[in-house]
Amino acid sequence: MLRKALLLGAAMMAVPALAAGPATPAPNADSVTNGTVTVNGVTIPYRAVAGTILVHGADYNDSNDVLAKRGTKIDGGKDDDSKNAPVASMFYTAYFKEGVPSEKRPITFLYNGGPGSASVWVHMGTFGPRRVNTPGDTHLPAAPYALINNPQSLMDVSDVVFVDAPGTGFSRIAGKDADKEFLGVDGDGEAFTHFISKFLAKYHRYNSPKYLFGESYGTMRSAVVINDLEQDENIDFNGVILLSQILNYDNSDDSPQFNAGMDDPYVLALPTYAATAWYHHCLPAEHPDLKAFLHEVEHFAMTDYTLALRQGADLPEDQRQAIAAKLHDYTGLPVDYILRADLRVNGGEFDQQLQAKTGMATGRLDTRYSSPTIDPMSQEVDYDPQSSAISSAYVTAFNDYVRNTLKYGTDEDYRLYNSQGHWDNHHRQPGHGYQPKGEPNVMTDLAMAMKTNPNLHVMLNAGYYDLATPYFEGIYEMKHLPMAKSLQKNIEYAQYPSGHMVYVDPATLQQLHDNVAAFIRRTDNLH
Repeated sequence: MLRKALLLGAAMMAVPALAAGPATPAPNADSVTNGTVTVNGVTIPYRAVAGTILVHGADYNDSNDVLAKRGTKIDGGKDDDSKNAPVASMFYTAYFKEGVPSEKRPITFLYNGGPGSASVWVHMGTFGPRRVNTPGDTHLPAAPYALINNPQSLMDVSDVVFVDAPGTGFSRIAGKDADKEFLGVDGDGEAFTHFISKFLAKYHRYNSPKYLFGESYGTMRSAVVINDLEQDENIDFNGVILLSQILNYDNSDDSPQFNAGMDDPYVLALPTYAATAWYHHCLPAEHPDLKAFLHEVEHFAMTDYTLALRQGADLPEDQRQAIAAKLHDYTGLPVDYILRADLRVNGGEFDQQLQAKTGMATGRLDTRYSSPTIDPMSQEVDYDPQSSAISSAYVTAFNDYVRNTLKYGTDEDYRLYNSQGHWDNHHRQPGHGYQPKGEPNVMTDLAMAMKTNPNLHVMLNAGYYDLATPYFEGIYEMKHLPMAKSLQKNIEYAQYPSGHMVYVDPATLQQLHDNVAAFIRRTDNLH
């Protein structure tokens, strides 16, 4: 499987497509349950609501709301959708702290990425009242898996709402050209924007402090959604929390060789290569302080390495040899391999080569994970060790939890990812009346949102061992947002000794919780 096919969503890879689901649950089919979670020694009572909200396409005319009135089958039903307007029934699980007025209680919307991933990963791994226990960096034993009280739940500072993208999880799409309407950068963003607007109305949360929390492609979604919320719905949010960011696909290290002349992916991935080689003891020299070492590598990446790559074929041979030697020092890869790669090693090649002598493949989502390589002669790694190590635990725990605890979806298939249609990468950037072709870039969207709401705060979280969205890539994108330098003060950064899914390690999940909770307290306008 090609690395591009693995996408950018946590643990989506190598998951088989699932069968179509049944009819959309009626709006009154929401399931309401109650529970408690203990955070920092304090017991928090909550009400959990698992349900769906219907959203329509951008050109929908509500006078033709035929589907909603007659209960048309969604996604696999027998009714003829050819004349129906496209519609999405978006599944969510909301956890509300009991006894707190809405205007005094922040609310945070969370989702994964993909594009086309369900949000089971953030639901079962981050800030809900229950989470799966996945300690260590090795393949977990098979079921039964432990689902525990989540001492790192964000419910000490905010209500949380986990949302599945259209066509994923228990979310369903239907109607004429529904895949074209919702399965794309702009259609997906509009769906989430409309979902959030309807959610705020349904639960009387318009006057609550509000936050977005997106992981991976979810960060790209957040940039689109926050701008759409401001410009189209006139709804300002207090903050946007980004985890494992990518706002410009041109910066991806997955297949930069197919975008000849674009050298930034190699530069931005280098610090993660260095951190990974450091973790696996593959460096030719000792570096006792990881942060100091990475600071040195970042400087080299943005100076000597960048200048060398920019010269292309004009790079003198002695400089080429010197850069290759330095890359060896920082990555542990053989000098001759680096030279044969023309100083440009992509993420898949690095994962395949780093531990090749021991027959081990290095992880992509989390490079601390290793597993036996499938093909020692392959140019790139054929699968992701972390995904294989933890996916069963997340999927099993969630399916058991949602059906037996939340009392929802007993007869429905929970789709880990969207198996329908083609994802449309075209994106209408703010201020432009056209859709540029090529890889999507939503840096302008986030910049526009920050310019039109100069009180918007942004937090970027990233793991040192993430090769799906390298941490230095996110920093680079933030530093290059097209906006006044004065707005940079609204952005804050946090890095963790973890991978793409920072939260899989309980220790770094605690750090993530503490940082995000502090960010909300500073920006919720309640104190």
